[in-house]
Amino acid sequence: MSGGLLASEITVRYGSHTAVDRVSVRVDPGRVVGLIGPNGAGKTSFIDAVTGITPMAGGTVMLDDVDVTRWPPHRRARQGVRRTFQGNRLFDDLTVRENLIVASETTRRFGFVRDLFRPQPSQVSADQILEMIGLSDLAEALPRSLPAGTRRLVGVARALVARPRVVLLDEPAAGLDSHETQELGRILRDLAATGVGLLLVEHDTDLVFRICDEVVAIDFGNTIASGPAHEVRSSEAVIAAYLGTAETEGSS
Repeated sequence: MSGGLLASEITVRYGSHTAVDRVSVRVDPGRVVGLIGPNGAGKTSFIDAVTGITPMAGGTVMLDDVDVTRWPPHRRARQGVRRTFQGNRLFDDLTVRENLIVASETTRRFGFVRDLFRPQPSQVSADQILEMIGLSDLAEALPRSLPAGTRRLVGVARALVARPRVVLLDEPAAGLDSHETQELGRILRDLAATGVGLLLVEHDTDLVFRICDEVVAIDFGNTIASGPAHEVRSSEAVIAAYLGTAETEGSS
């Protein structure tokens, strides 16, 4: 492997329950990889393991050829592994811009407090990210005043402002309308073009197969298909486990 993220044979157990069973995903720089599966398939547990939030019973996580398996979450984040959450984990008493400044300053103690009063380069980066995401007009808004879909976009912006090497996106399109979802897809492809690797966990299969280079499908914690997006989409195992429901109902 040369650069990027390689999560090999990841296993997550909660007591006697195995949520993820030897799932492997590779995210190269500049590539968008989808991780799909029905509710309860183990997708978020996989992200939690890769980012160090959930202790792993097995597996290896490599970042740019460095073994980070035993690293705590904050150290992985500082090395460039960022994520979003299904829940909107924002600071509701800070503006949208200030939320991004805080995220960009995690490697410098108390730096975010200084920037709230005396703008530093991190604030410039925050404004650039807000413009890219299409949120410039909401820079001074408080997150609690925003619709759920817009809050999710702020969460994506927070992950991007720290200039990550890899971003793990946990259902970023949830709550977005069709136009916003189309725009999100464009933003993610533009971001990948800068060299950032993206792992997209998403129930909107149209979005996944439209923008992803490769897709890994899991069910009951096991990999049932992996490869180029067009091949996974036509997999009988995937259709039976996930796409059949998703394509007829629009979600899973």
